[in-house]
Amino acid sequence: MSKAWYKKIGPGIVIAATGIGAGDLVAASVVGAKYGTVILWSVLFGGIIKYTLNEGIARWQLATGETIVEAIKNRFHRFFSIYFLIYLLIWSFVVGAAMSGATGLAAHAMAPQLSVAWWGVIHAFVALAFVFWANYRWLEMGMKFFIALMFAVVIINAFMISPNWESILTGLLTPSIPEASVTLLLGVIGGVGGSVTLLSYGYWIREKGLSKASDFKLIKIDLGIAYFLTVLFGIAIVILSAELKPELMEGNQMVLALADKIGETTGASGKWIFMIGFWGAVFSSMLGVWQGIPYLFSDFVKSAKVDNHKNGYFYRISQNKKQSYRLFLIYLAVLPLILLFTNKPVWIIVTYAVIGSFFMPFLAVALLFLNNQRRLLTKLYNRWYVNGLLIIALLVFGVLLYFEIVRRFF
Repeated sequence: MSKAWYKKIGPGIVIAATGIGAGDLVAASVVGAKYGTVILWSVLFGGIIKYTLNEGIARWQLATGETIVEAIKNRFHRFFSIYFLIYLLIWSFVVGAAMSGATGLAAHAMAPQLSVAWWGVIHAFVALAFVFWANYRWLEMGMKFFIALMFAVVIINAFMISPNWESILTGLLTPSIPEASVTLLLGVIGGVGGSVTLLSYGYWIREKGLSKASDFKLIKIDLGIAYFLTVLFGIAIVILSAELKPELMEGNQMVLALADKIGETTGASGKWIFMIGFWGAVFSSMLGVWQGIPYLFSDFVKSAKVDNHKNGYFYRISQNKKQSYRLFLIYLAVLPLILLFTNKPVWIIVTYAVIGSFFMPFLAVALLFLNNQRRLLTKLYNRWYVNGLLIIALLVFGVLLYFEIVRRFF
């Protein structure tokens, strides 16, 4: 490992800032308010599972030079390619609307002169313009600023309420499952650190110049930092909600209710500090999704036509902004805005929820299949403990899928 290894650390910060969004805030706040710090272990466990999945994505790419998207197209039945494309289109549409709504809510809470919808539109177009013209280096610089902002804010708030540190340590190290908490705990485990955004990491490490099997040690450090920060953030949110117990327990309004309780405990300054952190979390998540997800679509539509590795295709995506990348960026940022001004169609939400539930088990199965091929991965093939964690991930997300289907249709 070179002496300047720390200069190559950065994609992990981007994946952490992208993965920490409104959904993580809401899930951690709800379980903290309902069950207290006894469920902190689920945040830690979720971070370990997502680290394993993301490391598996990087492991395959560094060993073979092939992205997971290419692997889905080239090494699986055509059905999975069609499924992935449908999933990506629906996920992007609904998440685009959700992120615009969350940023709009955060901004409206601080400056109510504009409605939530119009603040969402402004944020969507600002993020669109940034991604359209800025390169990866600027994204990484921005994400480092936002991650510092988020963690300074949340940690400051956590210390301001003087929590019981003994109970926190117990909750982290002693797994406990309170009555009627299984579904919520599984939601926290599944929500920590993002879902489809994990796939963006493969493109960001290429932007950083990490493309050889020898870079795997750097990747593990990079992802270790990313998920340490992610888990720390989730723990702090659980602590805050466990101590303050906001009355409202639904959607993004839950986070605003938590901000109000912080204000009652620490004063107006504490509330504003938390609100700025909430805004930073959702806007940085929007930037990461706007920049990273179009890579997946562009890779999908081009991988059958272009020899990516010989022609350096991935580097040209960010430098020249290929047409497919730009078209999907506009689709992701602009088209979902119509949902901010209308009632969200029920069929879109139901379809997204069910298809989305299939994604994480599918990713775990794909990595179990791909990364155990010793001939292709040589020294980077899965060891027994990695396979064990992937099997646990498959079981956890399989149970989540079962609960989602039962909740929607039975």
